[in-house]
Amino acid sequence: MKILFDTNVILDVLLLRKPYYTAATYLLSELEQGNIEGYLCLTTITTIGYLVSKVKGANEAKKLIKNILNIFELTVLNKSVFESACSHKISDFEDAVLHESASLSYIDGIVTRNGKDFKYASLKVYDPEELIGIIKSY
Repeated sequence: MKILFDTNVILDVLLLRKPYYTAATYLLSELEQGNIEGYLCLTTITTIGYLVSKVKGANEAKKLIKNILNIFELTVLNKSVFESACSHKISDFEDAVLHESASLSYIDGIVTRNGKDFKYASLKVYDPEELIGIIKSY
């Protein structure tokens, strides 16, 4: 199962955001064990770099990004992604970019804590706990 991780799920782990990091950490362990394929949009990498460097410093942010790049694959991000995002029903531009990037990369679903932001998604959208339940049922 190919899953795009929304930025908030990754930040939950990196910034130890309670109570969310437990589920997010579990999903990362499933990814590392090969039970799911994890993908990130390129915009997530830059957002993580910016936000984590504010909290933990630039050097720590770069170390974390290198680790993330060893775990995740990256989705397509090109002009057509941005053009599609501009006309998508998803009102938040960043979320529309994530969705369109995932769609062009043949991703099966998106895991996010903000499912309501993806109500017009054509891809399946999972809450972290919901995705954990699906993985455990395999």
